[in-house]
Amino acid sequence: MKRETMHGKLFSTMQQAKLEIYRWLTYYNARRRHSALDYLSPIEFEQQHHTTARLQLAA
Repeated sequence: MKRETMHGKLFSTMQQAKLEIYRWLTYYNARRRHSALDYLSPIEFEQQHHTTARLQLAA
């Protein structure tokens, strides 16, 4: 996070810094593709899992 978001940036207020950190954490935890998830984002992985589970229940 420090290297990708904070390095070299100056924020006028603490609120601006907090907002930038929140945006980065949201991206990292929800939208960034993860190699452990077969290069899907956590959201895509969860949607795929739920779809597969529903199909298995229907069968």
